[in-house]
Amino acid sequence: MRLTSGKTNTLSPALFTKVAHYRYQVFIETLGWELQTRNGEELDQFDHPETLYVVSQDVDGHVNGCARLLPTTGPYLLGEVFPQLMNGLPVPCSPDVWELSRFAAVDFNQRSSSALAQFSSEITVNLLKESIAFAAAHGAKRLITVSPLGIERLLRRLGVHCHRAGPPMIIDGHPIFACWIEIDPPAA
Repeated sequence: MRLTSGKTNTLSPALFTKVAHYRYQVFIETLGWELQTRNGEELDQFDHPETLYVVSQDVDGHVNGCARLLPTTGPYLLGEVFPQLMNGLPVPCSPDVWELSRFAAVDFNQRSSSALAQFSSEITVNLLKESIAFAAAHGAKRLITVSPLGIERLLRRLGVHCHRAGPPMIIDGHPIFACWIEIDPPAA
């Protein structure tokens, strides 16, 4: 497994295209999300030149995981699309709070792979740890994410300090919630 981190404009165009196709496979074809797409690619208004990504690839260069990181000082998914998940509190807007979104770790080249198995795979664990470290390296002290309920168990099992920003809500038939992820300072 190879992890690559960078901004939209620092990832190679070929890798960025692979990520867009991978997200289409995960979020549209596998999970059935109703999102606007084009040419088999899933990208939205939050995929701009300054967006940060962490991408996992297998030994053959196939994308098997991705994460998107956005500072909350600009437009981001929770703030623009799901503010109701904050339970009446204002959405975060701080240089030390970043959003983790479009997180997926489905290896389509493994026969036993499924969207649900992503929550406990080695790819998931490594991708999550790298995403947290990459966000921290860019000034994040906390992450906020819009997630399915299963992510809570994964985070706690990994020893990640997390808690709900508000109660879960059913949106488009899926129970989701806003989850705070505290980035623990490095041990001295």
